[in-house]
Amino acid sequence: MPLQITPASSPAGGLVPASEQAGVPLRPSENVRGTLEVDLDARLRFGDGLILITDQRLIARFPDETGWHAWELNPGLALGHHDHAGVGTLELRDGTGLLAAWRYTLGHNPAALRLLGQFEQAMAELATRAAGRAEAPPADDPDEPAAEEEGDADAPADDKPPSTWTLLRLWRFAHPYRWPLLAAFLLTLASTAATLVPPYLTIPLMDKVLIPFQSGQQIDTDLVAWLLLGLLGSALVAWVLGWAKTYILALVSERIGADLRTTTYEHLLKLSLEYFGGRRTGDLMARIGSETDRINVFLSLHLLDFATDVLMILMTAAILFSIDPTLALVTLVPLPFIGWMIHVVRDRLRTGFEKIDRVWSEVTNVLADTIPGIRVVKAFAQEDREAQRFKSANHHNLAVNDKLNKLWSLFSPTVTLLTEIGLLVVWAFGIWLVSRQQITVGVLTAFLAYIGRFYARLDSMSRIVSVTQKAASGTKRIFEILDHVSSVPEASNPVPLGRVQGRITVRDASFRYGNRSVIRHLDLDIAPGEMVGLVGHSGSGKSTMVNLICRFYDVSDGAIAIDGIDIRQVGLTDWRRHIGLVLQEPFLFFGTIADNIAYGKPDATREDIVAAARAAHAHEFILRLPQGYDSLVGERGQGLSGGERQRISIARALLIDPRILILDEATASVDTETEREIQKALDNLVRGRTTIAIAHRLSTLRKADRLVVMDKGRKVEEGTHEQLIARRGAYWRLYDAQARQEKAERERMLAIDEDDLAIASKEPHP
Repeated sequence: MPLQITPASSPAGGLVPASEQAGVPLRPSENVRGTLEVDLDARLRFGDGLILITDQRLIARFPDETGWHAWELNPGLALGHHDHAGVGTLELRDGTGLLAAWRYTLGHNPAALRLLGQFEQAMAELATRAAGRAEAPPADDPDEPAAEEEGDADAPADDKPPSTWTLLRLWRFAHPYRWPLLAAFLLTLASTAATLVPPYLTIPLMDKVLIPFQSGQQIDTDLVAWLLLGLLGSALVAWVLGWAKTYILALVSERIGADLRTTTYEHLLKLSLEYFGGRRTGDLMARIGSETDRINVFLSLHLLDFATDVLMILMTAAILFSIDPTLALVTLVPLPFIGWMIHVVRDRLRTGFEKIDRVWSEVTNVLADTIPGIRVVKAFAQEDREAQRFKSANHHNLAVNDKLNKLWSLFSPTVTLLTEIGLLVVWAFGIWLVSRQQITVGVLTAFLAYIGRFYARLDSMSRIVSVTQKAASGTKRIFEILDHVSSVPEASNPVPLGRVQGRITVRDASFRYGNRSVIRHLDLDIAPGEMVGLVGHSGSGKSTMVNLICRFYDVSDGAIAIDGIDIRQVGLTDWRRHIGLVLQEPFLFFGTIADNIAYGKPDATREDIVAAARAAHAHEFILRLPQGYDSLVGERGQGLSGGERQRISIARALLIDPRILILDEATASVDTETEREIQKALDNLVRGRTTIAIAHRLSTLRKADRLVVMDKGRKVEEGTHEQLIARRGAYWRLYDAQARQEKAERERMLAIDEDDLAIASKEPHP
C-alpha cells in the first residue's frame, strides 16, 4: 500500500542526493529495524511512499517525490501516534517543534504501532550506546558486528521473538488436567520401556541360538519359544500402552484447546472498543482459530512424540552404556553437532514462524474485509481489484514460507546425514571390537538395533524443533490478547444500582484519544425522563459523549454519574442492561427475526417479542415475511430494508425496557416515508425514559425538552429549540444552513418535476 508524509521544514531533515534515489539510501553499517507503508497525504488523498526505522536514522520518501528525507536519531527526537475519524497519524517532533507527519487509513494501524515500538527500542538502544560510548567501539566502526541480520529486518522489534519457554504458560490451562497428564506420562514411560525390550532379546537369539546353530549345535526350542514369546509380549504391551497414552493425551489436548479458545474469546469480549479500533478482524479470527488449532495439534501429537523421543534417547543411552561403554561413547559422536545445529536453526525458525503468522493474518484480513463488504465490491465492480489484493497477500505469504522452507530443507537432511555417518562409525568400530573378540556378534546386533532407534529419535527430535517453534509463536499471539488489559476496567467492588431513576450528571468531563483531546471540560445534567438532543457539526464530540455514557470508553478527567453514583463504580453489565441503544446503522445477527429482537433478553416470551414489535411498528411487515417471526435474516440483516432493520433495532431496545435510551442518528439513513414510521416507533420508545438523541435533521429534535450544542468537544449553547433560535447563535446558524439546503433541494426537485411535465405534454398522444 502507498504512503504519504507531510513535510515540515527543519534542519534535521535533508534530501538524499540523486545518486541514492534509485533505492533506499542506507549506509554500509546501517540496519533496518522496521518499515511502514501509509496511504494518505496531508489532504487525505491516496499517495505512495515509505517510512523506515534503522538503528541510526528515520528515513522517509514523500509520495510526490523520488528523493528521500532522513532524520538522525537523537535523544530529543519523539514519534507520536493518534487517530481520528478513521485516519491515523504519526508525528515526528524534536525540541523545535513538528518535523513531519504521516497519515494512513486505520487498516495500517497495527503496523504503525509496531513501527512506534521499533522506534522506541531504537531510541533506547541509542541511549544505551551513548551511556557506554567510552567502552564501546564507535557506531560507524566497520568491524563492529551488525545489530541485526538483514534477513530479520522485518521482524518486529517491539516484542522479542517467541521463545520455546512461552509454551510453559499453557500450564495455566493444563493444570486442571494434571492427573490425566501424569497418567499419560507414566504410560509413555512404560510403553517406551516395552519398545526397548526386543533389541535386548536379540543378544541371546544371536549368541545362544543362531551362532551356535551355525557351529553345529542343536537349537534349544524352549529358549527360542520363550524369546519369541518375549518379543510378541513386549510388542503387545507397547501397543496397548501406546494406544492408551495417545487416547488420553488426545482427549486432554482437545479440552485444553477448547478452554484456550473459550478463555481468549471471553477475554476479547471484555476488552474496550479502543482495543478493536487498532486490530483487524481477520487477524483476531486467525489467532482464536488457527493458532489454537496449531497449539492443539502440538499438545496432542508432537508433545507426546517429544516426550517419547527424550525418554527413548535417555533409556537407550543407559542400555548402551550398560552393554559396552566404549561403543556407547562412539555412538554419541554426532550428538554435539546435531545439538549445535538445532540451537542455530531454532533461533531462525522462531522469528520466521512469527513472521509467517503476521503474513497469514494479511490473507485472512482480505477475506474478513471483502466477504462482509461483497455488496460494495460488486456495486463498484472491484472484483478484480480485490482478487489482486488477495493474490498479493497470498504471494507475500508464499515468499515468506519459501524463505523458511529453504532453511528447513537444508537442516533436516543434514541431521539425517550426521546420523547415517554416526551409524557407519558404529559399524566400523563394532566390527573392529568383534574381530578382537571384545564383544560378541549378538552384542553388536543389539547395539545396531538400539543405535538405529537412538538416531531415529534424535532425527525426530530435530524435526520437532519446527512444530515447537510454530506452537510457541501461536502461544505468544494468543497471550498477546490474554495479557491485554482493558482500558475500561471492571470495578473491584461494584456498587449495585438497584432501581435506576435515570438522572445523568456529567461533571467537568474530558476525554483524550491518544494525544488528541475530543471532549473538553463538559458539564451536563439530565433529569430523569428528560429528552436531550445533542447537535453540532461532524466531529464536535456528540458520538464520543454517547460512547462515554455507555462506558465504551472512560473519561480521561472528570466523571459521569447515574443517580449520583459514578458509573466507573458500577459493574459494566449492571450498568449497560439499563441502556437501550439505537444506532444509525443497526446491526442484525444471522438468525430469525424473533432471535434478533430478543437479543438483549434471550428468555423473552413470544408474546413479549410481538408486543415489542408492535410498539416499534414492525409487526405488520414481519407478518408479511414467509415465516413471520421465524424468518431468517442474512448476515448483517441482508434481505431487509434499512427502515425494517431500524424498526427491529427499536423493538430490540423496547424489549429490555431500559431506563436510559440513546438514539444515535436513528433516522439519518432512511427516506421521508420510512422516517415517519420510525419516528412513530421512537415516540413509543422514548416515553417515560431518559433519552439522549443525536440527529442529523435538526427538525427531528423539536420534541426534545432541551438541546445541547457542541463544538470541538465543548458545550457552546443549551436550551429549547425556540430559545436557541431566538438567540441567533451557533444553533441558529446550523438550523438556518440546513433549512436553506432543504429549500434548495425542494426547488431543484420541483424544477425536475416541471421539466418532466413539459416533456410529457409535448409527446404525441395515440
